[in-house]
Amino acid sequence: MRTRLADIAAQAGVSEATVSRVLNSRPGVADDTRRAVLTALDVLGYERPARLRRRSAGLVGLMLPELDNPIFPAFAQVIERALAHHGYTPVLCTQTPGGATEDDYTELLLERGVSGIIFVSGLHSDSGADLARYVRLVDRGLPVVFVNGFAEGIDAPFISSDESVAVELAIGHLASLRHRRIGLAVGPERYVPTARKIAGFRRGLKATFGVDDAEPWIERSLFSVEGGQAAAGALLDRGATAVVCGSDLMALGVIRAVRERGLTVPGDVSVVGYDDSPLVAFTDPPLTTVRQAVAPMGAAAVRALLDEIGGGRAPRTELVYRPELVVRGSTGPAAHEPAAAHEPPASGAAAGFGADGYDAAPGIPGPARTESFPIRSEPIPS
Repeated sequence: MRTRLADIAAQAGVSEATVSRVLNSRPGVADDTRRAVLTALDVLGYERPARLRRRSAGLVGLMLPELDNPIFPAFAQVIERALAHHGYTPVLCTQTPGGATEDDYTELLLERGVSGIIFVSGLHSDSGADLARYVRLVDRGLPVVFVNGFAEGIDAPFISSDESVAVELAIGHLASLRHRRIGLAVGPERYVPTARKIAGFRRGLKATFGVDDAEPWIERSLFSVEGGQAAAGALLDRGATAVVCGSDLMALGVIRAVRERGLTVPGDVSVVGYDDSPLVAFTDPPLTTVRQAVAPMGAAAVRALLDEIGGGRAPRTELVYRPELVVRGSTGPAAHEPAAAHEPPASGAAAGFGADGYDAAPGIPGPARTESFPIRSEPIPS
């Protein structure tokens, strides 16, 4: 028991004596401290004493695919704070390769009698996944909310970022800097957010440059630094002078690939990320990115879940939040190099990029939509 008390005390940031007082329902412990100890019990997987189990109705599961990508801890922080404000204790479940799966965690949460679950970028975002797992949760009356990744056939609230608009914003910004050979580095297309980014890329190239076939400029890889690096290699071989990325981590991989070739960002190649993860304003160079509306999306997810828990019915339409372009130091004017230095794919000229990849084909107008894009410019940190 001593070891267990020590573990709980360390997790809660209190003394073992305080943990003992809470577990034995003794007076003299502040409410915030008592909640911290009970939360530590839940996080560590210890069963609450019988006299404290009545509070388990205040538990809410928060399912994340990973913590390596900084955007997921950012979502967790916002959601956990909002839940705590309403008196609920979040139970954070994160997956690791070879560890517990989303289904494993869901079963554990059900055993603990949680009041509801918020899924962030879960299997619901995978178009190839079996959605019956979620239908069963809804059928048993468990309130659930899904963040990023809409799926037909699930009777629950969905909160999403407008992935298509995000890529169109990036294209508009790059076009205003005279870039024409713009590539897209994204993850597997079976994921709804990726499919929407690709759709936005196709639409953006068509509207801005009149390009009918954007496929030669799309690289599907993994949502990681290494994935971005691999995708960048192929795009740079085709002569891309700018790359729009499916995540900030992928953007860092693109920057690595550019530098390995002896090129510079943004002198030779401009890079745009997605998410606006913490710390990307302090990378070298500071990353231009498209910011997800994490705070309002997280608040909306909690609000919808609490409506469901309270017996109400949150809207079943997908609530989509518009992202925001944040301009920093990783984008700049296109470098006018000789055409031979970066030959576009064979289909590039036919697609409307022009023979040298910089100018639109004859009769196709140049950028026409950049003025309407909302842009936030931030100073480069010193």
